[in-house]
Amino acid sequence: MKVLVIGGGAREHALCRSLSLDPQVTSLHCAPGNAGIADVAELHPVDAMDGAAVARLATELEAGLVVVGPEAPLVAGVADAVRDAGIPCFGPSKEAAELEGSKAFAKDVMAAANVPTSRSYVCTTPEQIDDALDAFGAPYVVKDDGLAAGKGVVVTDDLAVARAHALACDRVVIEEFLDGPEVSLFAVTDGVTVLPLQPAQDFKRALDGDEGPNTGGMGAYSPLPWADPKLVGEVLETVLQPTVDELRRRGTPFSGLLYAGLAITSRGVRVIEFNARFGDPETQVVLARLKTPLAAVLLGAAEGTLADLPSLTWRDDAAVTVVVASHNYPDTPRTGDPIGGLDEIAEQDAPEAYVLHAGTRLDDNGTVVTAGGRVLSVTATGKDLAQARERAYEALGRIRLDGGQHRTDIARAAAEA
Repeated sequence: MKVLVIGGGAREHALCRSLSLDPQVTSLHCAPGNAGIADVAELHPVDAMDGAAVARLATELEAGLVVVGPEAPLVAGVADAVRDAGIPCFGPSKEAAELEGSKAFAKDVMAAANVPTSRSYVCTTPEQIDDALDAFGAPYVVKDDGLAAGKGVVVTDDLAVARAHALACDRVVIEEFLDGPEVSLFAVTDGVTVLPLQPAQDFKRALDGDEGPNTGGMGAYSPLPWADPKLVGEVLETVLQPTVDELRRRGTPFSGLLYAGLAITSRGVRVIEFNARFGDPETQVVLARLKTPLAAVLLGAAEGTLADLPSLTWRDDAAVTVVVASHNYPDTPRTGDPIGGLDEIAEQDAPEAYVLHAGTRLDDNGTVVTAGGRVLSVTATGKDLAQARERAYEALGRIRLDGGQHRTDIARAAAEA
């Protein structure tokens, strides 16, 4: 099977890496890709947001499956263009992707499906904003209604900061603060059958101890030894299946990857948010543990045959990923800095630890340089979280990047518990 992956981040690198190890995949392509993905897939300089161009490339390649990775192309309808060309595509339609594209839409779906979530207000005027902030009090949770690359959420005790963020958004969702640890749970679905993956936990804050501004994610780990073994089954029954059923009832069936961001509160599981695609950096650790070949699962979702597939199988290993970001991230990052140590990791740490590229490119001299805020992630596996964490940080120590930054506490608490 020829597979075309759309995107160019660490999530797409993780997908390409898994697909490259799948014997069913005979040819692997990525558009536009990045410097690391070029090692496992043929790259094509196609704009991921251009549905017609993506469909044209898939047709020229005679692809048997297209996987749309990032949220922006999904919300723009790229998956629809591919399906209109008669090619199986993993990723929801433009209408269904509004589950991530609009937090207000997601709240409406959850209300209709009786999915447990936080109380919230959708605000478009300063008066509505002030009333909502006053109603909930601190900590204030303020979310840009639209896509914001993982950085549209502010959680703060400072009323002025919360109000300023709200006023900067065209439409904003203000909701009650949810206590308790957060969990990410992915599920592959064809619009009817829902196949949950293994849970993971990510770290959104930029600095150790969950300090600093929100980011797109600074690291993740899986499994979660502290989580209730019944968690996945509960979330499937109360969150994932009802949401998929409600979207199908509305005439906008959701086919692809449904991501539930969850809070395990004192009152039970609550949904923080939905995403319409694999999350980064959780994808890195979840796919590192998946034993079942990936292509057949994604194709089953695209073709509506998930119910015919055998159950997923998982490795006993734990996995930890640590993100390396560029100077000044999450503000305007510096780009063009050379990245050293990549070959050393490949030679000394593989296969237990490896690098997945995100914001990288090759300069005119063939040197890998930074091209974005989150530059790469170092992913490692081990017999338990402690060993996986040790391997990840040992490999990360070989990275040489001027101004590079990373958290030092990814998975520490879980590994030491």
